[in-house]
Amino acid sequence: MAPSHLHCLLEDLVNDTAGVPASYIHLFRVGHSISAFPAVAGNTAQLMADSRKSIDSMVADIDAAREQVDVLFYIWLDDDSGTRVAEALGRAAMRGVNCRVMVDGLGSRALLKSALWQGMGTAGVRTAVALPLGNFLLRPLQGRVDLRNHRKIVVIDNSITYCGSQNCADAEFRIKAKYAPWVDAVVRMEGPIARQNAALFATDWAVYTGEDIASSDVPEKIEASRGIIAQVIASGPTLRASAMPELFVSLMFAARRELVISTPYYVPNQAMQSALCAAAFRGVHTTLILPARNDSMEVAAASRSYYFDLLRAGVDIREYEGGLLHSKTVTLDGEIVLIGSANMDMRSFDLNFENNILMYDPALTQTVYARQRSYIDNAVKISLAEVEAWPLSRRLWNNAIAMLGPIL
Repeated sequence: MAPSHLHCLLEDLVNDTAGVPASYIHLFRVGHSISAFPAVAGNTAQLMADSRKSIDSMVADIDAAREQVDVLFYIWLDDDSGTRVAEALGRAAMRGVNCRVMVDGLGSRALLKSALWQGMGTAGVRTAVALPLGNFLLRPLQGRVDLRNHRKIVVIDNSITYCGSQNCADAEFRIKAKYAPWVDAVVRMEGPIARQNAALFATDWAVYTGEDIASSDVPEKIEASRGIIAQVIASGPTLRASAMPELFVSLMFAARRELVISTPYYVPNQAMQSALCAAAFRGVHTTLILPARNDSMEVAAASRSYYFDLLRAGVDIREYEGGLLHSKTVTLDGEIVLIGSANMDMRSFDLNFENNILMYDPALTQTVYARQRSYIDNAVKISLAEVEAWPLSRRLWNNAIAMLGPIL
């Protein structure tokens, strides 16, 4: 949760939703209720072309940084991408830029033992570990190992930020290379939204280092007619239960014409499954895009246990075959887009700290929608007849695994 003084500052601001159609304002109210960040206008956004371009852009922005760079990743590998970002941070630190890096203790456990991690510290980059594993034998006494910081945050000079599904790693993702390439979606944003990601990073930094770095310099309100309206929505086990599912369900119920979702892991709670079915039942063109080959056999089985009800409701299910679809996106009626780190599974809902950005901007939404269409073009359509033809043994397996949804 954000520091109390930061919350007080944010509560003084009114959600900047003057340019948002009335039918969508409630979505930003839901977001504000979750993590207290207001909707802010005056932003620009660019959807990165692919994972390589995302890293290229991050490195360029870090190399141009003047004052501060904050970076948090769940997984950071010492591959080409991870090395390039680390070296850029080292260069920035050596020229006097205040660089802070945080990684999750489990997701980045290999990095923490590497020369790359040590090299960042030697260069002057300040480093921290979120939810460190500690001594394995003592871990049950020190805290829950299943709680993880799954966020992906990059902020440069409080004016540029990145948000999406990509970890600091090559698309080839060598620790699970047989599922590669990892297919991610990342947006680069400029504007006051960067301050919100900076504040979110500051909360995590304070928790794991004890240092309060939250800035009281909240940007002035900008007219809604200028730029993209955006809002950081953070969730985690220290917030109210089912915060992120509430947002997903709200998006589903808000859809009137078309709803497109891409996620690598679909293990919903009942409210979300019902909301997705309801969207299709009322005539919304509803598409769910999942990877054909998942890196978790158990999650894949659990996801497919929900296919029958979804297909019967009229949901268009596509299984992407161009690699492991790791992109977490939602587009709504060509005007609203959500992008970030949260999957549609119980782990993201209840156990992980996540970060997403909700945006109102028809042009950006159409760009993300075009990316979703490219996924669909490389995917196989799943039919109700096909699912009905699955052998009993497969259906029993899928349903049995789905019962373990809360721990997958």
